[in-house]
Amino acid sequence: MHLEIPDGKNPIEYVWGDMVPGIGPAAANFSLAVYAHTTLGLREFEAARLRIAQLNGCLFCLDWRTDRDGEKVEEGFADAVTNWRTGDAPGVLDDRTRLAAEYAERYALDHHGLEGDEDFWARMSAHYSQAEIVELTMSLGSWLAFGRLNRVLGLDTRCVLPGH
Repeated sequence: MHLEIPDGKNPIEYVWGDMVPGIGPAAANFSLAVYAHTTLGLREFEAARLRIAQLNGCLFCLDWRTDRDGEKVEEGFADAVTNWRTGDAPGVLDDRTRLAAEYAERYALDHHGLEGDEDFWARMSAHYSQAEIVELTMSLGSWLAFGRLNRVLGLDTRCVLPGH
């Protein structure tokens, strides 16, 4: 970890709250809102989130699985997301889910290339409403920024999922 955390302090709560009280709580609320207020289906939501986690390398994010009323994506879903291009797991990713993984990867690695890619935007518009595209884009921004923050500062190695 690259920060000094006082003894007895939770690293996430300390960094996101105590260290920068004018920014951290607002960032945390944005991060939480992505989960609390999404209208996206679980599979496309998790495909996009997992692809960003894979690219960021955030250990906590890679281990996390979004739970909606007791439902989570199946074992092997993360591997299918990793291989979204090749479709090595037929039937695991439908068109919307595969497109969410593609968008996440391109958003993280080649956002300039997305701008003029009419074929991509035609495919997105065929599968997502404009509101869903905006929601997915905001979610990607949250995961990209905060997953990288956690990874770069070493917080991802200090966070533990409930039950681990």
